[in-house]
Amino acid sequence: MNFILTTLKKLMKLLFNRIFYVAVALLVQLGWILITVWKLAAYSQYFSIGIRVVSILVVLWIVNKNINPSYKLGWTLLIMTVPAFGLVLYLLFGNSRIANAFQKRYETIENESLGYMEQDSGIMERLEEEDFSAAAQSRYISQLSGFPVHEHTTAEYFQVGDDMFPVLVRELEQAKHFIFIEYFIINDGVMWQTILDILERKAKEGVDVRLLYDDFGCLTTLPHRYDRTLIEKGIQCKVFNRFRPILNIIQNNRDHRKICVIDGHTGFTGGINLADEYINQRERFGHWKDTAVMLKGDAVWNMTAMFMDMWTTLSSGKETWNFEEYLPHKYHPEPFESDGFVQPFCDSPLDREVVGENVYLNIINRAKDYVYICTPYLIIDNEMMTALCLAAKSGVDVRIMTPGIPDKKMVFLLTQSYYEQLLEAGVKIYEYQPGFLHAKSFVCDDEVAVVGTINLDYRSLYLHFEDGVWMYRNKVIEEILADFEETMDYCRPVDLEFCRKRNIVVRTTQSILRLLAPLL
Repeated sequence: MNFILTTLKKLMKLLFNRIFYVAVALLVQLGWILITVWKLAAYSQYFSIGIRVVSILVVLWIVNKNINPSYKLGWTLLIMTVPAFGLVLYLLFGNSRIANAFQKRYETIENESLGYMEQDSGIMERLEEEDFSAAAQSRYISQLSGFPVHEHTTAEYFQVGDDMFPVLVRELEQAKHFIFIEYFIINDGVMWQTILDILERKAKEGVDVRLLYDDFGCLTTLPHRYDRTLIEKGIQCKVFNRFRPILNIIQNNRDHRKICVIDGHTGFTGGINLADEYINQRERFGHWKDTAVMLKGDAVWNMTAMFMDMWTTLSSGKETWNFEEYLPHKYHPEPFESDGFVQPFCDSPLDREVVGENVYLNIINRAKDYVYICTPYLIIDNEMMTALCLAAKSGVDVRIMTPGIPDKKMVFLLTQSYYEQLLEAGVKIYEYQPGFLHAKSFVCDDEVAVVGTINLDYRSLYLHFEDGVWMYRNKVIEEILADFEETMDYCRPVDLEFCRKRNIVVRTTQSILRLLAPLL
């Protein structure tokens, strides 16, 4: 009887869930398109030939595009194997393209703020004097993402969301002028209600409170049109790429960033979203291991500018900013403490530059002693695989930490499919046994580290808006290293025997998933 009641409750919950109707609507549309194409191909020989000709032309176009070879291979095989099905899917989902109007606004707004994003030549010269290799990494970020490297900035590292949350609450309580928040996922619970109460109170006090969230990321966690609820509370709110149950490639790009800026001089980022599992107030997939950093100082301006660019792009009118009102020193006239070099940056799917992946590749390729990596998903292209294997074969201690309990079983199976080749090259792999590892961090040679939102998968590297913080000779680097080494005590080392003894069904499934990895 209890089993029946439990099943009925789950069924009712599913039927009244927004995502259920969205999924049904999308499947109906996709099915209708595929059946129509299939019937037309069966009815008319000329239509069938036309589909094949168009498929060949599309494949030739894909092959000649300046995109990742793995991405080309996946779509080429799908289109050539099942032309009608593959062609329809590619036309619907194959391009990383956001709305043209959005792209034009975003680029225009970025250009308008360039005058406030110029690299201080003196800082770059000092970095070059300390380490020319590190300066080369920083210069790449500055020139290709548009965000300069800074001094006069300190960082505080959080090895779990449980540690970050009380600090975030403390800093929000101290806000006097403005609070900018941009997150992929917001879910009702202890964490969000605590933050929401502060935001609502601060808004009543006259603080400029603005919040931006991704509609797809919050599809199952927030009510429909939740932005209206926040606006009624005095919190300015915008929704990124509002999700509609209509098949189109514009839904392919999401805002995966996690940014909180307070009064221009304090900023938070990392893998932690505003939901209870991230602070272990709710158990999902065991213990949730995530990381974040809090910056104080000049480098926070980069994060403020990221938010302002996105906010203005989503504004229907021509909203303008007085940039001077949001610079770090506006509400903090005392000099900031200096601790190494700090460079927050973002990656955008609107250009052809995979900044996030190239920042990681730069670190791996220039490593001398070690590179330690935390990532929830390990779905890598040939360039990343080659870099990791070459570093390990060259004597660099390369270690990768992944979850022990996955959030998505199919994705985890795909992640494990990359283990064997990496292990054969000498890369060490560890799975975090207590639960789900959601951290995205790199630490290298006691000198360089990155903490941010960028996963090692195709969506994060090619399709999403992401952000991270590149740090050189900052005190938190030794904390990031210590955290990795301490967390290893809770990990299971993966060996080649584990990979080679998996049954034929698992290995076949992994091979198929590897082939389709860029499409997932």
